[in-house]
Amino acid sequence: MFVSPREQPIYTTRAHVFQIDPTTKKNWVPASKQAVTVSYFYDSTRNSYRIISVDGSKVIINSTITPNMTFTKTSQKFGQWADSRANTVFGLGFSSEQQLAKFSEKFQEVKEAAKLARDKSQDKVDTLSNHSEESGHETQSSPQASSINGTDDEKISHVSPEAAVLQTENDRLKSAVEESNTNAKKWETELQTLRENNARLVDALQESSANVESWKKQLSACKDESDTLREKITKLEAQCNEADQEKQKNSQLSVRVQELEAELQEKEQELENLRTQAEIIPQLMAECESITAKLQTAEMKNKELEGRVEGLQLDIEDSQQKQGNMKGELKKFMDMLDGKIDELHEFRQGLSKLGVDN
Repeated sequence: MFVSPREQPIYTTRAHVFQIDPTTKKNWVPASKQAVTVSYFYDSTRNSYRIISVDGSKVIINSTITPNMTFTKTSQKFGQWADSRANTVFGLGFSSEQQLAKFSEKFQEVKEAAKLARDKSQDKVDTLSNHSEESGHETQSSPQASSINGTDDEKISHVSPEAAVLQTENDRLKSAVEESNTNAKKWETELQTLRENNARLVDALQESSANVESWKKQLSACKDESDTLREKITKLEAQCNEADQEKQKNSQLSVRVQELEAELQEKEQELENLRTQAEIIPQLMAECESITAKLQTAEMKNKELEGRVEGLQLDIEDSQQKQGNMKGELKKFMDMLDGKIDELHEFRQGLSKLGVDN
């Protein structure tokens, strides 16, 4: 594994990772295609801190934090720091200002912790060097005392356990002093490298500032061009709307033309029907004249019949009058007959009475 088991994550976030272009030292080169996990790791054995980010199986950030490092916010959601050991500048793009602020605060905390660890290590080296000097003085005095007492074999045979422990401690302190001297030289070399990298970063920062001004001008020009393009797009949209309206009018006119053509065909059909009917008109006129003659004859016959009807009506009236007279006479006769019948009935009753009396 890339991360040692003794290293533990103390803070984790997600960001887009960039590195400075090693050729131009100006442009940013994306190290990840998307936002990846970026974590702070603490090594309790070495008392050191690292920023590590892995994209799949590829390590894109492996930066050991030193007290000389500085995390700089270059925008609301972007920050960067220089790593002299990796000889590059890392950049992180966050999705929010809050994530950038938390990452920056954590960087400052880890930087202070690394500084304290370095100071404690320096104090320990100073203490070890002092012990080594004291043990050196003791070892120088012990041979003199032993030379008085006997030979080298005798001195070895008469060395006390405390002296053996001191000798072991002395050897260990010498090794620590040599290692601290080696580390001091290494740190001096690293410090010189950091100074050189710092100078290069200052130059790169100045160049980036100049580039920012250039980019601002380019951005302004792009905005002006964008505004011009938007105006052109607006005009084109208006023209497109007019063209759509013209197309709509043309489609309406086409429909109207089709309707008129259909009406014209209907009128032509009617005209053809009228022409056909005009050819039949002479026949119809002859039939009409024949019917008119027949009508006149019928009218004459009708007048004759009307005269007959009038005569018949007069006859009917005379017959009705005669019938009324006959009815009156018949009524009178019936009345007289009723009277005679009543008289005859009375006569019969009188005869019946006379017969009874006899």
